[in-house]
Amino acid sequence: MDNTGVRSLMSTPTGSLSILASAVLQPGFEGSDAPPDWVRRWLGEGLGGVALFARNVRDTAQVSALTAALRAERPDVLVAIDEEAGDVTRFESRTGSSRPGNLALGAIDDPELTERVARDLGAELAAAGITLNYAPVADVNSNPDNPVIGVRAFGADSALVARQTAAWVRGLQAAGVAACAKHFPGHGDTSVDSHIDVPRIDSTRDQLELAELPPFRAAIDAGVQAIMTGHLLVPAIDDEWPATLSRRVLNGLLREELGFQGVVITDGIEMRAVADRYGLEAVAVRALASGVDAICVGGDHADEETARRLRDAVVAAVVSGELPEERLVEAAKRVGQLAAWTTAARAEQDPWPGSGPQGSPIGLAAARQAIRLTAEPDAVPLPLDSAAHVVEFAPPRNIAIGAETPWGLAEPLAALLPGTTSIRLTADDLPTGDRLPPSLLAPAVGRPLVLVVRDLHRHDWMAGTVSRVLAVRPDAVVVELGVPERVTGRLHLATFGATRAGARAAAELLAGRS
Repeated sequence: MDNTGVRSLMSTPTGSLSILASAVLQPGFEGSDAPPDWVRRWLGEGLGGVALFARNVRDTAQVSALTAALRAERPDVLVAIDEEAGDVTRFESRTGSSRPGNLALGAIDDPELTERVARDLGAELAAAGITLNYAPVADVNSNPDNPVIGVRAFGADSALVARQTAAWVRGLQAAGVAACAKHFPGHGDTSVDSHIDVPRIDSTRDQLELAELPPFRAAIDAGVQAIMTGHLLVPAIDDEWPATLSRRVLNGLLREELGFQGVVITDGIEMRAVADRYGLEAVAVRALASGVDAICVGGDHADEETARRLRDAVVAAVVSGELPEERLVEAAKRVGQLAAWTTAARAEQDPWPGSGPQGSPIGLAAARQAIRLTAEPDAVPLPLDSAAHVVEFAPPRNIAIGAETPWGLAEPLAALLPGTTSIRLTADDLPTGDRLPPSLLAPAVGRPLVLVVRDLHRHDWMAGTVSRVLAVRPDAVVVELGVPERVTGRLHLATFGATRAGARAAAELLAGRS
């Protein structure tokens, strides 16, 4: 939408404001075979974009048909997805990601490889008609106890995260898909999940400059088209409003100091950090007034009524003077410019050749390269000499990771070592005290034992159980699918993520097939 188009929308106040308000919304919706009637209708009435989630995805061909139906209503509609390629995957939610996530790429720290992996992902998304990806995560995971970032970050070193973020942005956008660096101004040094409550970043302004901000500066220098806000309180900049709702953070810091001119998008406004405190409508209005250009809403609010409430609240805020009309016009203009960029970028892409039933070849190659093996002199030799018994310890689910996304080592290892058995345990499955359940060790008598953990350092019940098992079976192999903050056991494998690609790479190493 150019300036002339925006001015023409304002010729009739009520209708034009409704169109402008629709232009800045990016709602989710239910269904995978066809867009709901309300989405089709809204696209004809100015809806600027939609957000796809796992519920909308079966495979590339199905998504291609879905996005074609959306473009039949509005050719330049922004079709977004939250595809980090890693533990947080929507496009491969039914199988697990065939590409390693950020922490694995950061462990390798080869920007050229990261760029190739991201370009490979972008090519697949573009082939499916997706034009905007809510990724990469540019947070620096400086707090190892962070409950929601962890393996989603490239690492805990700001300089490493900065160069990896820039490479990921370049790769994705070279494939014609707009990148969206998140969660500004940085969600890494937190101990609270913003899906649940407001995290607080207590860094000083100088500390922010050294740690949180360099990856976002690098993303901007790399030409990132969009940046996503975090629902974070950063008192060094604004001690009253979370970043999503803060003029000081969005206008003062992001626009004026960092010089970002692209689209600013909210993290999901249904997240409790902001929704519980202010309500969806108030969040949308305040965010736009503070400098946001597009409102992302999904989760359990993927319906027309929610979209209507948000649109009407924005219109009412303009009419009342709470939201300046020129601010809404500016936001709609930026959304239109991003749509124009994606249209032009799509036209320049070669057809995607496909990746086959095993997923991304470059993704698997990168996952193999990321594996880190720590072995003591008396460790069990590899490969394993027979079918193993695998015990997978399942921590509470990270809300950012889809409940439907499979994970684990047992299945890929059984494919390579037939006869492999497995059990998956949660904290509730374990007895209190120092006893070990018979089901844990009995099947492993006379066989290799593999203990699979996720973020062992964050879960005392898991760490305690693993220690007790190793006291009985010191020859057990420990495979960490999360952040390898605690390396334990005589033989320890770290995959830096619970992806399909990482699990396959670990299974190959254990079975002697790599």
